[in-house]
Amino acid sequence: MTDQAQISLEAVVDEPERAYGVDEALVRACDAAVADGRMEEVESLISGLHVSDLADLLEELVGENRRKLLDHVRDHLDPELLTHMDDVVREDVLEILEPEEVAAVLSELDTDDALDVFEDIPEADQKGVLLQLSPSDRALLEQAMTYPEDSAGRLMQRELVTVPKDWSVGNTIDYLRNRAASLPHDFYEIYAVDEERIPVGTIPLSRLMRNQRDVRIDDIMLTELRSAYVEMDQEEVALMFTQYALVSAPVVNENGQLVGVITADDVVHVIQEEAEEDFLRLGGVQEDDFYEAVFETTRARFSWLLVNLGTAIVASLVISLFDAAIERVVALAVLMPIVASMGGNAGTQTLTVAVRALAMKELTPTNAARIVGKEVIVGGINGILFACLVGLVTWAWFGDAAIGIVIGAAMIVNMLIAGFAGVTIPIVLQKMKVDPAVGSAVILTTITDVVGFMAFLGLAAIVLL
Repeated sequence: MTDQAQISLEAVVDEPERAYGVDEALVRACDAAVADGRMEEVESLISGLHVSDLADLLEELVGENRRKLLDHVRDHLDPELLTHMDDVVREDVLEILEPEEVAAVLSELDTDDALDVFEDIPEADQKGVLLQLSPSDRALLEQAMTYPEDSAGRLMQRELVTVPKDWSVGNTIDYLRNRAASLPHDFYEIYAVDEERIPVGTIPLSRLMRNQRDVRIDDIMLTELRSAYVEMDQEEVALMFTQYALVSAPVVNENGQLVGVITADDVVHVIQEEAEEDFLRLGGVQEDDFYEAVFETTRARFSWLLVNLGTAIVASLVISLFDAAIERVVALAVLMPIVASMGGNAGTQTLTVAVRALAMKELTPTNAARIVGKEVIVGGINGILFACLVGLVTWAWFGDAAIGIVIGAAMIVNMLIAGFAGVTIPIVLQKMKVDPAVGSAVILTTITDVVGFMAFLGLAAIVLL
């Protein structure tokens, strides 16, 4: 082993252990080893890595080094590797793999994971991959693609265990043992169905194993089922899991027949995905572009920045209406940003809470009026408190009590409007079938800027001139 390799390995060993993920020393060591073609050292570095950590490592590497590492592991590629990758990185990896390699990966995955990977394959290449699959796997994927995007049908896995409700515990255990090769790798519940394959109950494995062989399934099954319809939105599914503390939930078609199951690990991904999506959209970013190339990232962000430019011009036009007042009282130009900033920050606080409450179904038509009233009162109280504070500071700063009164009054008006707009904008957008997280921030900023400047400069023109 070379001195450089020894140093790299020592750096990795000397790093303190982490609970998850790959540390910087390992990334640097692996990146250098891959670049130099020292693949034996690479193998020693990645040996024993969990598949999700290997996915993180591939995400950290860029360009030719990522391709070299992938080429090194592709002969013994773990199918789970692709499920742990960021979508953008996974698309890059899929472009490198041959159709038969992708098909081999898909055939080893559960149907929900296979579908997730298949969706990232370029449309031009999807047909070629489908032709490499077995007829049964191809039929499952094609059927799953018919369900709406972000629906329970896309989220569910078709691998599940069902037994007739009139079976005994002994019959069920014998069935599981005799069909072990065809059963899902991991499962924790068995579904009891009637003659028409309609789910009537669920049997946790713990309950199955605690009962004698002659006990009937319908005597020990749990009959309180929370089922998801195939076209139910995945966000609704996640809320159902949260509301009822579910481990899994059956998915039924329009006839009530069992067609799949959604498990808690799938829902965790949905919750994370939905939270990230709302967070990004509040910031004016349509999707996570962390791993995107410079041009794609620039193009994606340009549109929202253009919208913000338009709103800034509107605010500037309001300021131009009072240019005479600003010329006579220079202090107004100094103090304007304070009014606009405080209103914008107060409104953003309310907006964040409102968007989250709508997503969690906590803000409803029943309590909307009460919540709006509460936020207006909170905005008013904060407005009065900060009006007193800013008014006194302004008086001491410029030696003019009138300016302090003007900015205090404008602060109260703007924060009242900010509280009202922060909660009503998301409600209105949702009524219009528009995602509240998409345009709320831009609209709110425009309102607080315009109202803040109008109130401050308008009052100044009346009181000071």
